Amino acid sequence: MTSFRPLQDALPGAVAELLRGAPLSPGKVGFAWRTAVGPALERVTAVRLDGRTLLVETTSAQWTREVRRSTPVILPRLQTLLGRDAVEAIVVRTSPNDSRTPKSQIPRTSP
Repeated sequence: MTSFRPLQDALPGAVAELLRGAPLSPGKVGFAWRTAVGPALERVTAVRLDGRTLLVETTSAQWTREVRRSTPVILPRLQTLLGRDAVEAIVVRTSPNDSRTPKSQIPRTSP
């Protein structure tokens, strides 16, 4: 009798295999980031690869702390998706001027 593995067990390996075969590009890095961190964290960050260092900008100091705290989990996920040599380190900082902050959250100045 043949045993079957659930589809959700096979998908991460299949996605990683497809990604590793594609050329390294900003789109590929962005997709790997979304896959590694999930939609909530992806919405509050922007990423770019500089050499073998992933630069992550967050929308707030709180998100910067959370991403830094999670780096030991995120880095191996990215290395699985992009290849071990593609990303060797993650540097996280708070964006000085984030245009993604909803206008309702921007403090108003009095006239």
